[in-house]
Amino acid sequence: MAFRASLRLAAAARPAAARFYSQAAAVPTASASSVTAAQIQRDAALPNPDPAEDSASAALVREHAPFMVATYARPPPVFVKGEGSYLWDVENRKYLDFTAGIAVNSLGHCDAEMSKLIAQQAKTLIHASNLYYNPWTGALSKLLIETTRASGGMHDAAAVFICNSGSEANEAGIKFARKVGKVVDPSNTKHEIVSFRNAFHGRTMGALSATPNPKYQAPFSPMVPGFRVGDLNDMAALPSLVTPATCSVLVEPIQGEGGVQVATDDFLVALAARCRAVGAVLHFDEIQCGLARSGAFWAHSHLPREAHPDIVTTAKALGNGFPIGATIVNGHVADKIKVGDHGTTFGGNPLACRLAVNIVERLADATLQAGVRRKGEVFRAGFGKLRERYPDLVREVRGKGLILGLQLSEDPAPVVKAARERGLLVITAGTNTLRFVPSLVMSEAEIQEGLGILDEAIRVTRQ
Repeated sequence: MAFRASLRLAAAARPAAARFYSQAAAVPTASASSVTAAQIQRDAALPNPDPAEDSASAALVREHAPFMVATYARPPPVFVKGEGSYLWDVENRKYLDFTAGIAVNSLGHCDAEMSKLIAQQAKTLIHASNLYYNPWTGALSKLLIETTRASGGMHDAAAVFICNSGSEANEAGIKFARKVGKVVDPSNTKHEIVSFRNAFHGRTMGALSATPNPKYQAPFSPMVPGFRVGDLNDMAALPSLVTPATCSVLVEPIQGEGGVQVATDDFLVALAARCRAVGAVLHFDEIQCGLARSGAFWAHSHLPREAHPDIVTTAKALGNGFPIGATIVNGHVADKIKVGDHGTTFGGNPLACRLAVNIVERLADATLQAGVRRKGEVFRAGFGKLRERYPDLVREVRGKGLILGLQLSEDPAPVVKAARERGLLVITAGTNTLRFVPSLVMSEAEIQEGLGILDEAIRVTRQ
């Protein structure tokens, strides 16, 4: 009832918003309130100006925001519909989405196959708990193991723990590694976990302790003890960083939130060798870079077997918007985990797992992955032109496939806003980096459309 009332309030606000924008052309630039007049004329000239205070979007925000914990700083639009590569807001304005829900909607918004499966499974069985078997938890686990091996990644993948999110998947990986350390060395000295600067592994306390960013950690310190930090791609530091006290090394093959920083093949090979030398578990966090986003099923699939991980964590694209995560382990890890060591109430529910089976099957398709690599080159060609046009701003392009970072020389916030007000959604990462993680099925024509809007957004912010 309250939500319907809010929607009615938003609907009532639409005429006011329409009047506001329709009056823009009638306001003279030399009026007594020149700033207001200039703002109105500016908004009138934009296809998607950020909603004004008397807009339908603002009405909804005012109604709901007081009841929401303020953990996010959101821009003004309120999105109510998605289809393919596009989103629509309350005012029915259309946005091309280069974010895909932060690398989640790899098959686009409101995928038709997913919608059909949700309706079917919702009429059959949604939840029965992990006290009992259901057909889909096991089917997804089997599919992930078989697909991982067939893809060239993690050749000894053996078992899967299914949960609800990336943070939960990493928490499971951290717990499993600690258990392995205790079994291998009952003296309890093998408990340290190594992660790397600019990493992001989640916001729960264990995953947060492996996320060495003061902005995230300081408000919740002290962190869980036993975590050490190194620098990505620093091979010379590995002997002192990864020691006999190390039970696990947690690394993203491509750091997403940290600015799309790519771990070199040589580093990952050396890291794996060091882990084997001291008996540490190697844990690849592929929550953002995995499931075909790099152009291969896993971002590590091209590595030699000796560099394969003992644990791989995934989430995001696994549900294409429906909450689900998974921790994939080899036999060395699986053998150490016993009944009662870990668990979840919602993880592995039939609805989430049935959806994920369909999604994994589609993301494992070689034609789709080839398309990701091709589209990545389309982006890179467009970025190359931007770098030629704005050499003082565009410094570097990083990433693989459709997880790409455009390094700028200054704060990208004005570009993000200018792009949004012209109908393109882009997000940031790391320091002064624009991040591009669109739907993997986005067309090349849509990519070119977005690159054109991005060019215009940069141009107007440089004036």
